[in-house]
Amino acid sequence: MSHNSQVFLSTNAGLPPSYETIKEEYGVTELGEPHNSAVVRTTVINMPREVSVPDHVVWSLFNALFLNVCCLGFIAYAYSVKSRDRKMVGDMIGAQAYASTAKCLNISSLIFSILMVIICIIIVSTTSVAVFQAFSQRMPHSGF
Repeated sequence: MSHNSQVFLSTNAGLPPSYETIKEEYGVTELGEPHNSAVVRTTVINMPREVSVPDHVVWSLFNALFLNVCCLGFIAYAYSVKSRDRKMVGDMIGAQAYASTAKCLNISSLIFSILMVIICIIIVSTTSVAVFQAFSQRMPHSGF
């Protein structure tokens, strides 16, 4: 590079100063592989267009109508609707949080309902056996 200094005097009043063209000593090499031995790393991120968040509305509605133990089905339905609303607004994190709560409530409602059905079957079967035995002891057999 040329290091000639130019003094700018105010004799050029109103005219722009004259600049010296600086020529670079370094040339640009042809494009190609890099000359250093550093490893070039690339990162590719595949982002899906739309994230699918299940809102469990149908499952919650089924639990609310048929298996509504301790109102867990209704509460799950409310969280499912909140999840769907958040998804429509575009808040996927909020929708996922509400959907996860609705899923947990649906699972607990289903488990409690299955346990209640099993307990009812056990109670009805043991009661019917006890009633049958009580009637069979009171009535004498007719000798058929």
